[in-house]
Amino acid sequence: MNPIDRKLVAEEYLMREGEESNEMYYLSSGTMGVFKRKGDAEQQIGTIYSGELVGEMSFLDGEPRSATVKAIGDCELKVIPKEALKKYLDGQPKWYKALVQTLLDRLRRANQRVRI
Repeated sequence: MNPIDRKLVAEEYLMREGEESNEMYYLSSGTMGVFKRKGDAEQQIGTIYSGELVGEMSFLDGEPRSATVKAIGDCELKVIPKEALKKYLDGQPKWYKALVQTLLDRLRRANQRVRI
C-alpha cells in the first residue's frame, strides 16, 4: 500500500455523518474531534489522536459514516484507499475476514445504543 498524504487546518472537516466511504485515514499528526448531530447542532463525542485510524468502520463495512470528524488543530493524514486494503484482505484467511466483520457488527450495535 502506498498511502497518500492529506493535510487539514483547524476546523476543516474530514468527513460528515451519513456520507459514503471509499477511504480510511491514519492520523500521522494532530488531533481531530468526532461529532454526532443532535438536532441542528453537533456535539463532540470523542477525540482522535496522532497514531490512530479514522473512518475505519464505514471503510470496512460499507455503511454510511456514523459520525462527523473535523480537525481540532492542523493535521496530517495518510489516505488508505479501499482498493489497497481489499487487495490485502483478499490474501487473508476466511476466519480473519469473519473476525473483522464480527467486531464491526458489534461496534455498530454499541454505537447505536449511545445517546447524546
